[in-house]
Amino acid sequence: QVQLVESGGGLVQAGDSLRLSCAASGRTFSGYAMGWFRQAPGKEREFVARITWSGGNTHYTDSVKGRFTISRDNAKSTVYLQMNSLKPEDTAVYYCAARRGERLIADSSIYWGQGTQVTVSS
Repeated sequence: QVQLVESGGGLVQAGDSLRLSCAASGRTFSGYAMGWFRQAPGKEREFVARITWSGGNTHYTDSVKGRFTISRDNAKSTVYLQMNSLKPEDTAVYYCAARRGERLIADSSIYWGQGTQVTVSS
């Protein structure tokens, strides 16, 4: 059974930093893209960032470019999201995701974590 367990969320002030972690277990994730989505209250879940298995290709939504950095440690089956210069509009539940291939499409083939709350106060 695949499990993705997020950690690292919390309450911070605008301009602060947080690092989210997602530990994967239950299968080998060789060849899987991993990444992050987020969902703010009253809004749909949106893509944030993803990284390919090799780590050689990353992609970010425009609103976090230059502030967030995604990375992974395949030996630990863990993906990270370093979030700097946080803004109140970054407040959301952040979900880890994994999907075979190089793209992180939110379809029936994607695996989800349970989510971790990030709250940024102004």
